[in-house]
Amino acid sequence: MEFDYDLFVIGAGSGGVRASRISSSLGAKVAIAEEFRVGGTCVIRGCVPKKLLVYASHFSEDFEDAAAYGWTVGETSHSWETLIQNKDKEIDRLNRIYHGILDNNNVTLFEARATIVDKNTVRVGDKTVTAKYILIATGGWPVMPDVPGIEHAISSNEALHLEEFPKRIIVVGGGYIAVEFAGIFNGLGAEVTQLYRSTQILRGFDSDVQNFLADEIQKKGINLRTHSNPAKIEKTDSGLKVTLEDGDVIETDAIMYATGRKPNTDNLGLENVGVELKENGAVKVSPGSQTNVDNIYAVGDVTDRLSLTPVAIHEGMAFAETVFGNRPSAADHENVPSAVFSQPQVGTVGLTEAEAREKFGEVDIYKSEFRPMKMTLTGGTEKAFVKLIVDQKTDIVVGVHIVGGDAAEIIQSVGIALKCKATKTQFDATVGVHPSLAEEIVTMREKFVAA
Repeated sequence: MEFDYDLFVIGAGSGGVRASRISSSLGAKVAIAEEFRVGGTCVIRGCVPKKLLVYASHFSEDFEDAAAYGWTVGETSHSWETLIQNKDKEIDRLNRIYHGILDNNNVTLFEARATIVDKNTVRVGDKTVTAKYILIATGGWPVMPDVPGIEHAISSNEALHLEEFPKRIIVVGGGYIAVEFAGIFNGLGAEVTQLYRSTQILRGFDSDVQNFLADEIQKKGINLRTHSNPAKIEKTDSGLKVTLEDGDVIETDAIMYATGRKPNTDNLGLENVGVELKENGAVKVSPGSQTNVDNIYAVGDVTDRLSLTPVAIHEGMAFAETVFGNRPSAADHENVPSAVFSQPQVGTVGLTEAEAREKFGEVDIYKSEFRPMKMTLTGGTEKAFVKLIVDQKTDIVVGVHIVGGDAAEIIQSVGIALKCKATKTQFDATVGVHPSLAEEIVTMREKFVAA
């Protein structure tokens, strides 16, 4: 049977664009559909704009620290409008680059919503096209809870486009997005209250990292309230009135929810071909990203495996190599380094202590908590934390967790070591870079013994 395309990709984010580009380079005739802007969550409304705001928010501390190093910094002020305008210019530039990538790789772009009609047919805008293979790469979207007055709240999407900077803001949630935005607003001068309904922020992270970061962000002025959740949001003449489940009332200018994301599978037509979904709406896939319908695949956040941009890219590449490169492969989800651009940053790779004890039984723990060298002149109270988790039987390092300046940069290289199954002995044999935070990884010798 003749098809219009060898591959039709739904969703032009990082995973979809990479899969389409590589598939085209391997000889496939490829089309891709995007109903919003090419670039996806990361480029348009996620990692990239968020990190630009993180950079902006850190200058307030840098100005304070500069005086201890002999700099005279005059009166400072911040223009939220200028920041957002410049951020938007950069996103526009990246959007054009992504368009260029598709053009240069002969990938046909449909700027319209696509839905699946049958296993080889897609309706895109007012057209119907056929394809031998279909790849779903539609990502995820913030979930807003059913709370009275929720229409007055924003998600991380809207937070990147606020017309006015809120002097007071409540951030609801304890995951990395909530923590990052709490730090952004706090650093830019807002009065920030972070509410989390559970016991401690960063669920799923190592418990020492959770507790250490919670202490650090509170030292910086964020009012972190665990076991707290809004019950009602009301508009007032002066802003918003938020009533918590325990009856407390907080007056604020804005409330941002970062309480989870949902895979983007609604109204895609998946039911027309019987693609199986998980309970949360994510597409069920094999390790090779194949659905139960043999010619339909899915990559990235829509599969809810490991929701990180580089992982989506790896999954997209593995798909292309498998289907069009005749080199069957699957993305490796083990020992994937990741970072939280909180203030201070978190970098982590491998297992948490709890996961390691469950998997290996006996493990050795190495911990170090210290004042970074930069703070010795400033009088700042920020501390850094490093933790290594070692399988006692094999001496292999199975988890590394860092909280501190440049943790994200450091953890990338550590990720290589864990991928190579480096041992603690090999870590110890590596000469440290002095003076640096990173050297702590190779200089810890004393095992931690719980009191």
